Amino acid sequence: MTLFGAHVGLQHTTADELRSVWRRVEDLGFGWISVWDHFYGATGKPDDAACLEAVAMHAALACSTSKVRCGSLVYSIGYRHPAVLAKAITAIDQLSGGRAEMGLGSGWAQVEYDAYGIPFPSAKVRLNQLEEGVQCLRGLLHDEVTTFEGEYFNLTAARNEPRPIQAKLPIWIGGGGEKRTLKIAANYADGWNVPFIAPEQFAHKNSVLDEHCAAVGRDPKAIKRAINVGLAFSEESLQQQFGKISDFVRPGVLTGSDDEMMDVIGRYVDAGADQVNISLRAPFDLDALQRFSEILHLS
Repeated sequence: MTLFGAHVGLQHTTADELRSVWRRVEDLGFGWISVWDHFYGATGKPDDAACLEAVAMHAALACSTSKVRCGSLVYSIGYRHPAVLAKAITAIDQLSGGRAEMGLGSGWAQVEYDAYGIPFPSAKVRLNQLEEGVQCLRGLLHDEVTTFEGEYFNLTAARNEPRPIQAKLPIWIGGGGEKRTLKIAANYADGWNVPFIAPEQFAHKNSVLDEHCAAVGRDPKAIKRAINVGLAFSEESLQQQFGKISDFVRPGVLTGSDDEMMDVIGRYVDAGADQVNISLRAPFDLDALQRFSEILHLS
C-alpha cells in the first residue's frame, strides 16, 4: 500500500506555525511528515536566510505528533559529523516513541556553505563523504559497537548509547544521481527519495537503482522508494509556493482536476513509488492539503 506524507519546509515560518501544521497533517490521515535541512531559504538568494534549523525542528516534530513517521529529507553530510547526527536521531527516536527516520544527502546549497564558512568541496568529494557518512550512521544506529576508517570520518570502537528504540532505524539516501548517489543507496540505504521529477523519470531512476542492487547482490525490495511532489490546484498557487523555480519543479507538481491528479499518482505508483510526499512551503495552504486528503480518502 502506498504511504502518503508531507514534506514541510522550515523557511519563512515559526515554530508555533509548524507545530500547528504538523498536527493538522497528522489529523488529515497522512502517515509521514519530514523536514528539510537548510540554513537559508530554498530560493538560493544570499539574503534569504529565514529558515529554522533542522535537527531542532525534527525533535519538535517528534514531540508534536503521536502517530506519523518523523523523517528528514535530507540532512547534509557537510553540516554535521555523522556521529553527531546519530546521537541526535537517537534522541529523536526516543522522543517520538520509535517513529524516527533519517535521510542523508551530499548537499547542494552552496550559498549556505559560503555564508557560514563551511567547506564546499567538489561533487565527487561530497559524494565520497556521503558514502563514508552513511556507513558510519549504519554502524552507530544499527550495531552495538562501530569501528570505521575512512578518509573523512573515523570511528574507534564507537558506541551510541542509549540505543534508538528501533533496532534498525531507517536510513534514507536523497538525490537522483545515477552513477554515485543511487549506487550508494543500493549499498547502504533503507529508503531512497527524490523530489520534483515526472513519473517517467522516476521510473527510469528506479530501474537504475534496481540495477545497482543487482550488481551488489541486494534485494531491491529492501529499499523503499519515495517521490516528493508539489500540490497546486492553480497556476497562481504554484507561483506563490515556488516562485522563480516553478518551471524547474513543474514536472513533479500535482495539478489539474481530481482525476488528473489521481492519474499522476497512479503513474508514480506504477513507476515504483512506495511513498508520495506532498512538499509544503509557507505560506501553507492547508485547505488544499485537506482537499487532497479527501481525494485520497485518507481520513
